[in-house]
Amino acid sequence: MNIQVALWVGFNVFVLAMLAMDLGLFHRKEHVVTPKEAGGWTIVWIVLSLLFCGGLWYFGYWTTAQSMQWVTAYVIEYALSVDNLFVFLMVFAYFRVALEVQHRVLFWGIMGAFIMRAVLILAGTALVQRFHWLLYLFGAFLVFTAAKMAFSKDDDDAADPEQTFIVKLSRRMLPVARQGEGSNFFTIEDGRRKVTPLFLVLMVVEATDLLFALDSIPAVLGISQDPFIVYTSNVCAILGLRSLFFVVASLMEKFHLLKVGLAAILGFVGTKMLIVFFDIHVPIGLSLGIIGGILVASIVASLIWPKPEVPAQLEQQRRDREGANP
Repeated sequence: MNIQVALWVGFNVFVLAMLAMDLGLFHRKEHVVTPKEAGGWTIVWIVLSLLFCGGLWYFGYWTTAQSMQWVTAYVIEYALSVDNLFVFLMVFAYFRVALEVQHRVLFWGIMGAFIMRAVLILAGTALVQRFHWLLYLFGAFLVFTAAKMAFSKDDDDAADPEQTFIVKLSRRMLPVARQGEGSNFFTIEDGRRKVTPLFLVLMVVEATDLLFALDSIPAVLGISQDPFIVYTSNVCAILGLRSLFFVVASLMEKFHLLKVGLAAILGFVGTKMLIVFFDIHVPIGLSLGIIGGILVASIVASLIWPKPEVPAQLEQQRRDREGANP
């Protein structure tokens, strides 16, 4: 077994072992994940990810340039995954998913994401290596997506999850139970085995991740075309996505300008891919600095200029005050 195969096998075995430990030991009993617990796990996943990258660099398996590519790809994927979380919050709220079972849905959603992203990454890197002009196509797609994201209104994203294609298809092709049973994805109803509404939530989570991967994977391919770098940075980012979800769940309104920052990142990476046609190459260190700066700036700006309250919120607050002081 050569070193490259050993790295692929070792990485996937480690990830599966960590996930088994997470579900079988730390989250064996369903419970509401607190922000403190989620924050701790977020730090754990980030530290493990950076140790992985640092270890390959320290033992000479990666050059400094490859390590910088990995970190940049990891930051991009992690940042773009945040937009995923807002959709998950909306879906969980719409289907009224209990807080104690949300972790289970995200866990199995991540498992499905591994398979889908592995296929997309292997196919994408193989195509780019064979047809280099695809980088320009991906770059143009990212610039278009960035513009669409930057100028879209919040109301445009507030779609009814029940009207999504995946939910309609699932209800048409699968026997869906009228009521769920806790955290079970399957149940027996009217003498038949049926999927629960929670299974539909899982399907929406999987479909959402697939759609976001169509943005994030081309962005990462703009940093590196090494399949191992692209795959491991993706996996490490989505491993921390579950815990990050519970951290930002109560903060999503505060970081309202983060969406603009994510659009700027997509636009920057897309432009970076397009200008290669003119033999202009942005150093990987500068790319990492720009991406990190955009993220920090969007978060700080969100705190300095908070989102203005809508009239309905102001009216509700006035009524609450009048009710408290008759």
